[in-house]
Amino acid sequence: MTPGSGPHPAGPAVPMIVQRDLPVPMDDGLVLRADVFRPDGPGPFPVIMSLGPYGKGLPFSSEWFAARWERLLAGHPEITDGSSCVHMNWETVDPERWIPHGYAVVRVDSRGAGRSPGLLDLLSAREIRDFYLAIEWAGTRSWSNGRIGLCGISYYAINQWLVAASRPPHLAAILPWEGASDHYRDMSYHGGILSNGFFERWYPRQVLPMQHGRGTDGPPSPWVSDGLAAGPKTRPEAELRRLRTDYLQDIRGHGLDDGWQTERSADLGQIEVPLLSAANWGGLGLHSRGNFEGFARAGSAAKWLEVHTGRHEELFYTAHGLGLQRRFFDHFLLGADNGWDTEPPVQISVRHADGTIRPRGEHGWPLPDTEWSRWYLDADGAALLGSGDPPRTAASSAFDGRGDGVTFTSAPLPGPLELTGPLRADLHVSTDSDDADLFLTLRAFAPGGREVTFSGANDPRAPLSQGWLRLSHRAVDPARSLPWRPWHPHLLAEPARPGQAYPVAVEMWPTCVVLPAGYRLALSVAGRDFARSQGTDGFGGSGPFAHDDQADRPPARTAGITRVHTGARTPSSLLLPVIG
Repeated sequence: MTPGSGPHPAGPAVPMIVQRDLPVPMDDGLVLRADVFRPDGPGPFPVIMSLGPYGKGLPFSSEWFAARWERLLAGHPEITDGSSCVHMNWETVDPERWIPHGYAVVRVDSRGAGRSPGLLDLLSAREIRDFYLAIEWAGTRSWSNGRIGLCGISYYAINQWLVAASRPPHLAAILPWEGASDHYRDMSYHGGILSNGFFERWYPRQVLPMQHGRGTDGPPSPWVSDGLAAGPKTRPEAELRRLRTDYLQDIRGHGLDDGWQTERSADLGQIEVPLLSAANWGGLGLHSRGNFEGFARAGSAAKWLEVHTGRHEELFYTAHGLGLQRRFFDHFLLGADNGWDTEPPVQISVRHADGTIRPRGEHGWPLPDTEWSRWYLDADGAALLGSGDPPRTAASSAFDGRGDGVTFTSAPLPGPLELTGPLRADLHVSTDSDDADLFLTLRAFAPGGREVTFSGANDPRAPLSQGWLRLSHRAVDPARSLPWRPWHPHLLAEPARPGQAYPVAVEMWPTCVVLPAGYRLALSVAGRDFARSQGTDGFGGSGPFAHDDQADRPPARTAGITRVHTGARTPSSLLLPVIG
């Protein structure tokens, strides 16, 4: 089989033209490889496109993703309606769900991954330049109508923000689904603390096996003639190491928000194309903050925010997710007068304590009718006080950085309470060391003591919200801060003086919950990752996003005693987004 002449896989697939490994030339002479799926007709067609390192030649239903595929099918068998699923690829759109509606689908292996040669350098300026050129390539094919839309999950969402900021002329709309837009704050360093747990698993398990040149040592593919998803050649490991940067070591080597980090963070104000940002309330640790920030700070005049709940990838493929995607792209790529432009700019799934989820349209983010309510902490009794004056008496609660920390709990709520929006904690903190790490978790409890949790993107029992801050990264940039979201520049580390209480502002990621009367709110403050005594599936509540790198968090820091000071001259409080 020659490039571009791939046969249809066996099975009752939707009729289409499938072209594999088409050459996509770059401006430095390298050639990337793309798979194109398009209707069997002259066109032209709008294009749904993705570019990334996970291997366009690797089927979602392969052994590589078997557990995730079986879980998706078990929970949502309707995804097979109208599709044989034989063309499905991890975290990208299913061509069979788009071809009958007049779209072409293009998947490109990024430089150094899958079938595309070159240096593997994740989310680098070179990779984003490649994406720009690939968009222009797709926009100028004879079968293309010149209107390119980007759609995909996670990595395929993160690089949408980046390439959209470079403004490719043929880019017409983007739909980043549960991604990130700030490499430092959303992904690699939470509040200045290295988030190593997920990346140490993800990079060697999902990226490196798909490096171009793995060949017979990599996953097989039923879609190419040589059967090698990361081929066609098989290179020795020493050569493969020379053909990639060390992403994990690069993250560890850039603990401040320096040029390496900013190269991989989108300049959101430069984005002009229409966008639909799809976030997950339970995407704590990676798949949440960036979608909210992306929506709020993008320069686009036409932009929408959709917020859902549930597992990371599942809603993308369901009828609800597909319906959102298609209506959005029908309007901006096909020019359909389908009423999308009259949709509320913010569409949220409101979570209730009994597990009920109700959709609601809103007109801005944060929600326009938010009543910002400051609840004070009182270390004398570990209480979280309702709105009102701070306690007059000074007190403090101490905890060992290796333990469960301290939890401030409210009195039973006198009436129903809805919290929807971003949060911030303003604490006074001291340590007996020269630094301390703060891990904050917002929780809720029913009258009988049952904790209110929801199925999160990556955790079956996600709490309401989380926030992180390293004390030495406490500096705040007033020009970029908002009343509900402090902005830490993370440009230098300022050691603390042992015993001195410092004011710190901790950003907490957005939440949504409606609690009945009698329920309690709680804020847990600890010196390590949040964990419950009875977790599920190996998770205590924070999913795989652990912060336990011993070089970043040495024993001298984790074993220190931290104090939260309250009342008098050192008030500590929590700013809550109350919806009236």
